[in-house]
Amino acid sequence: MAARKPRAARPVDAALTRLMTLAGRGVAPGRMAREVDAIVAEWRAATPPEEEAELAEQLEELREQLAAGVAAAEEVVADVDQSDAGAVKQAGQMLAALAATRDAAEGALAAA
Repeated sequence: MAARKPRAARPVDAALTRLMTLAGRGVAPGRMAREVDAIVAEWRAATPPEEEAELAEQLEELREQLAAGVAAAEEVVADVDQSDAGAVKQAGQMLAALAATRDAAEGALAAA
């Protein structure tokens, strides 16, 4: 049997992985928003004019996934032990970073 060639990651999945890696490192919200802008710019540069509808679909999916991530993070933040100042701070920073990515994706979608 011939070995299967690994499939390339879907652009949205690759973008989410990239963003979650940065968020896990504790990157500031502004940097996270710039990363979304860079991802969208890469997508736009690689998309021929006749495929702009697919680009809009990718942007919408990215926005939806990020919005779901923010909602999940809000639940986690609500469950953090408020007596653990370090955990509260870390959870708040992660939530702010994720919210920045969602907001940047919404802005990119509105501009599309």
